[in-house]
Amino acid sequence: MTDRLIKVTTALAVVAVAAVAALISYAHMLDLVRTHGETGVTAQLVPFTVDGLILAASMVILDASRRDRPVPALAGWSLTAGICATVGANVAHGAAHGPIGALVSAWPALALVGSFELLMALTRMPVPPPGTALDAQRIRLEQPNSDGTSLAQTPEQAILAEYRASLAGPGRPVSQRYLAEKYGIDRRKVKQVITDAQTSAPP
Repeated sequence: MTDRLIKVTTALAVVAVAAVAALISYAHMLDLVRTHGETGVTAQLVPFTVDGLILAASMVILDASRRDRPVPALAGWSLTAGICATVGANVAHGAAHGPIGALVSAWPALALVGSFELLMALTRMPVPPPGTALDAQRIRLEQPNSDGTSLAQTPEQAILAEYRASLAGPGRPVSQRYLAEKYGIDRRKVKQVITDAQTSAPP
């Protein structure tokens, strides 16, 4: 319950900051576009293409992360281009007022990008079911030892054993996200365990 409350409260705060920052950044970019020749609907829509590109690229990256797939290169380049465009436009808007003016004008764009990425991070990190982390610390998968005694496995060993077993079974191997949630370990740790095992495996 506490984890859920923290996540919801953080999400609401991030959304509120992002909304305010988006409005200010939009006003800055709209003013800049109008002073450089665009008018009417065109001027009003240009700022949306910048922040829309950031949104689209971030969602593609989020989807790749949740599916344990490599991030498409185009999504990475698009996100970088969108961030540079929105920050650059806001800096240009305040540049006439000197370095401090440029920094003040750029802050809403930085806050918008940071808030949005924080929201994506919250989405990428699922809260484990109650008791999962505690149960993971108590995991002891008993296996017969050579002398008849039982050999306890650490969660990392259990993850690796289950992953290797899934490779020999039907269908695709179990996902890293599934293993992370089952054993209460961060998915980056799961990925590291699997990668280390693959690297050290004999050819």
